[in-house]
Amino acid sequence: MLRADIFLYFCPAKKCNNVTTMNFIKRLFVISSLFLASSALPTFAQSEGYFIHTVERGQSLYSISSTYNVPIDEIVALNPGSEKQIRAGESLRIPQKQHSSSNSNHPGGVRYHTIQSGETLYRITQLYNVNAAAICNANPGLSATNFRKGEVIVIPATTEANAVIKSAPEKSEGQENTPASPCREMHKVQRKETIFSISREYGISEKELIAANPELKKGKLKRGSFLCIPHKRKPTGFDNQRQQQQQERIPSNEELFNKNKKGTQSLSTIRAALILPFQLDAPEGAQPLMLEYYEGFLLAIDSLKRQKVNIELHVFDSGSKNQSIATLLKKPELKKMDIIFGPGHSEHIKPLSEFAKSNNIRLVIPFTSKDSEVFNNPLVYQINTPQSYLFSQVHKLFADNFGHYNIVFVEAEDGQNKEEYIRQMKQELSGRDISYRSIPMPATMEELTAVLDSTRQNMIIPTSGTNVTITKLLPIMQMVVRTENNPYELHSFGYPEWQKYTNDHLQAFYEVDTYFYSSFYTNNLLKNSVNFINKFRYWYNEEMMNTYPKYGMLGFDTGYFFLKGLSRYGGNLEANLDRMNLQPVQTGFRFERVNNWGGFINKKVFFIHMTKNHELIKLDFE
Repeated sequence: MLRADIFLYFCPAKKCNNVTTMNFIKRLFVISSLFLASSALPTFAQSEGYFIHTVERGQSLYSISSTYNVPIDEIVALNPGSEKQIRAGESLRIPQKQHSSSNSNHPGGVRYHTIQSGETLYRITQLYNVNAAAICNANPGLSATNFRKGEVIVIPATTEANAVIKSAPEKSEGQENTPASPCREMHKVQRKETIFSISREYGISEKELIAANPELKKGKLKRGSFLCIPHKRKPTGFDNQRQQQQQERIPSNEELFNKNKKGTQSLSTIRAALILPFQLDAPEGAQPLMLEYYEGFLLAIDSLKRQKVNIELHVFDSGSKNQSIATLLKKPELKKMDIIFGPGHSEHIKPLSEFAKSNNIRLVIPFTSKDSEVFNNPLVYQINTPQSYLFSQVHKLFADNFGHYNIVFVEAEDGQNKEEYIRQMKQELSGRDISYRSIPMPATMEELTAVLDSTRQNMIIPTSGTNVTITKLLPIMQMVVRTENNPYELHSFGYPEWQKYTNDHLQAFYEVDTYFYSSFYTNNLLKNSVNFINKFRYWYNEEMMNTYPKYGMLGFDTGYFFLKGLSRYGGNLEANLDRMNLQPVQTGFRFERVNNWGGFINKKVFFIHMTKNHELIKLDFE
């Protein structure tokens, strides 16, 4: 949101006549009108204590706050109204602070920079006096492909070890006075500036300015873009030739990124560690889930070893959530790991993440979705999708596929646990001008049919995912579809936990043509699921617990995905995540970096469709 702070300065009555006052007010009105009409935030914001962040789909104030280590109230103070709602594509001012090295991959403090129109990686190195290697290292998600206006990147602090590495070749004979850098400084284009005015300001010719900035050959200046100001040269007969040589020394983004690309590390033996709270001496029910995850993980190890993949597995019991894992992290063998899976307790995530980061070890967090370490550790993989990203993806897919339906929300009394999900879904629909209706939990079939549409498909969405709610709602919907000459096409849309209730409501789910979303799904009709269940039963002589998700399958899927990936691509796994093409038993995988310096979250989601023809269809949209 833009805010204009306008101050009026009045001259003493005896020194100002009416004409002067009116002219001043007219000029003030024009200036303020231009300011308020602008839909873009000031391009000079980065030098005024804040930088600009463009909201991405799925981001919340919490995730943005975690990304930049800035308290939410400070973001709200710069962006009034953001505490109520933020939208994808919206620009937010973020306070610019000097952050400690714990938030970067580079020694010293960091600051954040929003890439401006016309900027290149080379120009940013000149602007901050930081070499390209340091910027690439601090932003592992940055590449020549996504180096574009609006992207926010980390700028490591300048230190002696991080002095600017000039891209120009060593001086040859006759070039002693040629500066290593072709730019004596970078100029940020302001409103109403021209090529002529800028060249005059720095005492160079327009031709010299254009030669140093080839994009100006089109004769256009972009406000907020940066220009290379070349050094003054003594006019000589070889001036044009030397100027051309100097331009050739300015590397492109592609050249700098290729130059600083890290080599691929192959792994003959993968060293993996599991750090979980087994607590084998705990009371019954306190530890079986972690044990089941471990059992599934071992089945993945067995499958990979049959494929000649060499794996060295280390297993550690992290104890209770109140127990420190500091002693465990001092074990020398842990520093040699290629990948760590865990922990089971959220209290252990931060120390384990810091350990993994300092020792350059990938960390796979299989369980919680609420931790913030992924926002500032490029080695973290978060399997369980954070709620804001998951909801956003579900709502987009729902609106894309069912936006033309007659949508009816059935407001349940026990819907508190889905309140935020429903609120965001209604916002998505309203934002796309998709109408919907809301009714209280219907007591009769007549109350439901009163809001149905015989000319369109009807989608019923209960605002609670509990078994109590669907036990009340499903019979009423069944009565509608069973009515003779029923004119209504009826569907229901629900929640991942409905998978646990299929034994109780299987026929009803089919009859009312049910959809539900999920990142985890399996059923006993799929061949790979049947094979896994049989193998688990054979190895352990027991059944997996009826949980969502099933921890044995989660252990298998996460172990197999990452260990198989490391066996294929070694240290270049991150560049090949979209090439894995595996068929997990239960868990969907689609990893994306949360920002240019952070880790990966799993954004995979699909819809399960239980059709009225008794078909079970998995709708995979990507």
